[in-house]
Amino acid sequence: MRHAIWVLAVLAGVLSPVLGGIEDSFPASVLQDARLTTLQLLEKYKYPAEAHQVTTEDKYILTLHRIPRPGAKPVLLVHGLQDTSATWIIMGPHSGLAYYLYDNGYDVWLANCRGNRYSRSHVKLNANTDKAYWSFSWHEIGMYDLPAMIDAILVKTGYQKLSYFGHSQGTTSFFVMASSRPEYNAKIYLMSAMAPVAFMRHMKAPLMGIARMGIGVFGENFELFPNSPLYLNQCLQSSGVMKTCVRFYWQIVGKNQEEHNMTMFPAVLGHLPGGCNVKQPIHYLQLQTSDRFCQFDNDAKENQRVYGRPTPPDYRLERITAPVALYYGSNDFLSAVEDVQRLAKLLPNVVENHLYRKWNHMDMHWGISARRTVMPRVLKVMQYWESGEERKDVTTGSPVEEEVTQLTTEAAVEGNQGNEEADTVAKEESTERNQGERVDQEVHQKKVTESPGEE
Repeated sequence: MRHAIWVLAVLAGVLSPVLGGIEDSFPASVLQDARLTTLQLLEKYKYPAEAHQVTTEDKYILTLHRIPRPGAKPVLLVHGLQDTSATWIIMGPHSGLAYYLYDNGYDVWLANCRGNRYSRSHVKLNANTDKAYWSFSWHEIGMYDLPAMIDAILVKTGYQKLSYFGHSQGTTSFFVMASSRPEYNAKIYLMSAMAPVAFMRHMKAPLMGIARMGIGVFGENFELFPNSPLYLNQCLQSSGVMKTCVRFYWQIVGKNQEEHNMTMFPAVLGHLPGGCNVKQPIHYLQLQTSDRFCQFDNDAKENQRVYGRPTPPDYRLERITAPVALYYGSNDFLSAVEDVQRLAKLLPNVVENHLYRKWNHMDMHWGISARRTVMPRVLKVMQYWESGEERKDVTTGSPVEEEVTQLTTEAAVEGNQGNEEADTVAKEESTERNQGERVDQEVHQKKVTESPGEE
């Protein structure tokens, strides 16, 4: 944790001299949402809210947030890396997936995996003082957190099955659970995978090189970027700083200006990062290097002790028998199309394979058009598989491709006030890119002139 705080302090020192402030450029309600907890957001928008504690087999204490509808079918939503339960509601009642599912008659449960701001407790260990607390990856989330949460929900509701939504790491951990503890496949009506991550060979995120260097300096087993108001406060310092924040965000998740809701961006900044263990991104970086979907790679001696072999074993995807629906975007820097399609070929029960052109890593539940396009589709597919009838229409072949058209109505404009900042960023990036291409062409022409014999 001390390393992350040090980084924040450096950021604060660099950005604090910037004069001005642009809080007045955003609605007061959005700025308030940025500073509320998940339960406070639910209460603000007049939805019922509960918090439930769950203890895992390895003694981590997790918090589940619930939008209760007693007697209704339960659905579990599991967030991605550096995220929390708030991710499903921060875009507001007219956009958030959790609200949408509740309004359509579901008992909605929102996970908080170990290490995020809402799940930092342990039976014996203190997350603030005990390094041993930070000894997990997303492997342990799949092995222990998900089973504990699923079992607790089914006991509380009296159902034998639930529907599951995972985003990013929420899909990775599901694949771990369903392959390593295959008995849990029988407890799932449908797993809806949004921006699924298993293989990572084609990951495009430009900042990953910097991430590798930073992790190499700091080492393993510590908290990476705990939740803090500093990120939001610094981005609101000036228009210039906010542009930098938007660029940084796009460099991680992929750029899709059309679906980027600039009006709500402060709410995002208020809830991200949510806190995680540095070992989680390290595990992902290992997948990119090895081109495998496998357990954590220690040194050869430790691998031999833990796994009985010098290299970590692959997760056996063929053991995942629960129906899986895949939803992903062509401009996702973290979950590349090629990697998702490779995953689709290996999963034995893919029932939906849906590619959204231009969409990035977060557009499935934060995009301006998500409520209008993605959510009705995922609801329909989920209800289809919950109906209990025997289904045979598996679609593991070529994905259905869809390009979402943008609304030009007043409602669409109102839903994205403030996108002038995003427009400016996009134009500046386009200008920089064009200038760079002209320079490359000039250099190339010069080389050709100087070296006519080379091909």
